[in-house]
Amino acid sequence: MNTAEPDPEAGPPANAAENAPVPKSPKARPAIPKEAPAEAEEPEGGAEAAAPEPAPRPARAKPVARAAAPAPGVQTGESEPGDHAAAPRHKTGNKLVFGLSALGLVAGLVAAYLFGTERKAQPPVFPPVSSPYDSAIFANGIIESDQASGENITKVLVHAGQVVSAGTPLVAMDDSVQQATTAQLQAQAAAALALLDELRAEPRRETLAITEAQVVLAETNLKVVRDQYDKDRAAYDLDPKAISKDVLDTAEDAASQAAAALEVARRQNDLTKAGAWSYDIANQQKVYDALVQAHNAAAALLVKFVLMAPVDGVVLTVNGTVGGYVSSPGVFDTYTQGLDPVVVMGTPQQFLAVRCFVDEILVSKLPTAFHIQAQMTVLGSDAKVPLEFVRVEPYVSPKIELSNQRQEQVDLRVLPVIFRFPKQDAPVYPGQMVDVYIGSK
Repeated sequence: MNTAEPDPEAGPPANAAENAPVPKSPKARPAIPKEAPAEAEEPEGGAEAAAPEPAPRPARAKPVARAAAPAPGVQTGESEPGDHAAAPRHKTGNKLVFGLSALGLVAGLVAAYLFGTERKAQPPVFPPVSSPYDSAIFANGIIESDQASGENITKVLVHAGQVVSAGTPLVAMDDSVQQATTAQLQAQAAAALALLDELRAEPRRETLAITEAQVVLAETNLKVVRDQYDKDRAAYDLDPKAISKDVLDTAEDAASQAAAALEVARRQNDLTKAGAWSYDIANQQKVYDALVQAHNAAAALLVKFVLMAPVDGVVLTVNGTVGGYVSSPGVFDTYTQGLDPVVVMGTPQQFLAVRCFVDEILVSKLPTAFHIQAQMTVLGSDAKVPLEFVRVEPYVSPKIELSNQRQEQVDLRVLPVIFRFPKQDAPVYPGQMVDVYIGSK
């Protein structure tokens, strides 16, 4: 088959410009040229045409001859500047990825070194406390002042855990002021009694003798004055000129005065003989009784300055110390900032009681008194003690017993239920917290 050999000097076909694709935008890549047919004959000169190698971005083959000027708006086979700018951007992105990877690897190595380095612990500010015993338990304590003198507590005669009987002195307080007050009232009562006895013993014989002598004296004076008056009167009757009227009147007045003095002496003697008036005796009796009562009250208060055990029992705690101050409400506690009893006592500890506090929402589930049973568990041990029901205190109150703060504001209200159990060798003490489970028989 005859084929025409391509003329290198000839231009492109006439319809090349018409068949060339028009790019949609100036930046569109040029179309890849089609490969020449395999049956094309070799050009003159005997040289074989090498097959084109695949390239990532193949360009259109340039004709040997100079191409004619393209028509306006028709794309030519020459590549545009955008084709050459894409390759540098691709290379820059690869460099950035490799750089970030290397930086991350270095950061990982540095972090692994820093976190893998063993840090030495800082030495303690002060050496920790260690147990000096092979087997010991830990407890907190508060240091208190041990003062031997101070306020009104002079003696503490018992200690916690001591068994005492009723009337045993527990704590003695300073009673010097009360002793003086009691002695004063006792003396006043004695003086009132002495005056009362004096009134009851009247009339005194010596006083009666004096009044009787005064009567005799008054009678004698009256006789003397009356005799003088009689003489003056007789002389005046015989001769009015023998004595003046003035002298006669004076003698008469003196006789009247002497008679009145005699009457006074006699009445005073009668009053002395009658003794003390009954109303005076009754009044003095009341004064004496009042002073006796005041003395008895002072003496009773003086006895209170030594606290006595009211019943047989065990001293649980002694809150007062020698040198402390105690008043009627109690002794001031520096820990709770309140007033506590000086001495807390309990009954002999053959039995101990457990006061349970049942939440008000569980009261409806509480068994009846005939079917109730309970078991106590001591905290920190496996000891379980069966309890005997005693009573229910039928008054729901705020739950303040855990912290012992009577001014604590709480919303929870509880019902107290009391059980008891034999003490025996159970490792429990009054005031200890325990867990109690209440069930039905």
